[in-house]
Amino acid sequence: MRYRYCLLGAALLAFTATAAEPPLDSATLKLIPRRMQEFVDRGEISGVVTLVARDGQIGELDAVGFADIEGRKPMRTDSIVQIMSQTKTVTGVAAMILVDEGKLNLTRPVQDYLPEFKGVQVAETRPDGSLNVHAPQHPPAVWELMCHISGLAFLPASGEFARINFTMDHTLAEAVRAYAGEKLIAEPGTKHIYSNMGIATLGRIVEVVSGQKYEDFVQSRILAPLGMKNSFFFPPEGKKSRIAMVYTPDGEKKLTLARDQAQGGDPAKYRSGAKYPGPELALFSTAADLYSFYQMLANRGTLGEKRILSPQAVEAMEHDYTPDHRGYGLTMSVAEGTRSLLNLVNPGTFGHGGAFGTSGTVDPKNGLVTVFLPQMVGGPSKLAQDVFTQLAEASVR
Repeated sequence: MRYRYCLLGAALLAFTATAAEPPLDSATLKLIPRRMQEFVDRGEISGVVTLVARDGQIGELDAVGFADIEGRKPMRTDSIVQIMSQTKTVTGVAAMILVDEGKLNLTRPVQDYLPEFKGVQVAETRPDGSLNVHAPQHPPAVWELMCHISGLAFLPASGEFARINFTMDHTLAEAVRAYAGEKLIAEPGTKHIYSNMGIATLGRIVEVVSGQKYEDFVQSRILAPLGMKNSFFFPPEGKKSRIAMVYTPDGEKKLTLARDQAQGGDPAKYRSGAKYPGPELALFSTAADLYSFYQMLANRGTLGEKRILSPQAVEAMEHDYTPDHRGYGLTMSVAEGTRSLLNLVNPGTFGHGGAFGTSGTVDPKNGLVTVFLPQMVGGPSKLAQDVFTQLAEASVR
């Protein structure tokens, strides 16, 4: 089942530069929903929303498959999905707003903003399996949180906060206070370790420095100015009917509702009772809203007459800062070297993916913005994402 969005006259185009057709090959763009439908028909994804824009103009916005298989509810172009780790870049933008205002310094130690991190220790494993616990050579800095080289693990290995991304049952302040008591598993600045604790800590710094709740700061300084009216951390009652369910393959070419396997909790419970805003994973959004966000980054910090970031702040975010060249900047992935060209992705393309297979990218060389929104646990949507990316890049003329 396919629903095609009528672009002309839509509010989504309010910020586009001109009503003329974008410089993209329409025949190639038409292949996108066809190829995505093939993945749905094979039972590899439940449904997906796709968007391709170039030079501030949308050339393709489609939806195929189902938002709710059991209810036979089709995926629509305005379906709301959980974007998971794409939230990290939103948190990074929140931090960079404070940098632009002179309120936050990325090179300062985390403990300067969050005193609970004073005295943090490193616990490195010796060859014999014993732990060498010692003070770090330098305390983790704010920028090291942003590119996952602070030394913090992904999440605590045990305890009540080990499954915070599933239970969502504590406040951000409570969670980060617990994270401050965790041992670092590497010297700060020496190793890329993808860390949800690190980005959550960054979100807490945004709270402390701004004097607002993390989610309120994001709403007032990013979502509202960009017109992202269908983006939120805690689903309002009036939006729940548009939220897509999350699925997982059961091993027999059948998709089942993810339920307790899904981060964020059972998708059918809509985060009922949740306290945790999850700067690392908790945002809901739509293709239209994410287009606005990524187009702002493509425009070096502006969308229409709204400026969110300085050009220099965007420039700072899109460079790889990892010591082992893992292709990660300040809360965004960055395509490095020429190997990305094997998937037709230009070096320098930046963005982020999410645990449910979602992604958003900016290709500065081609002026291309893409948004890909399935809702799958377990990685089966990766091939569909690669096909979408190839077609999006191949459409450039």
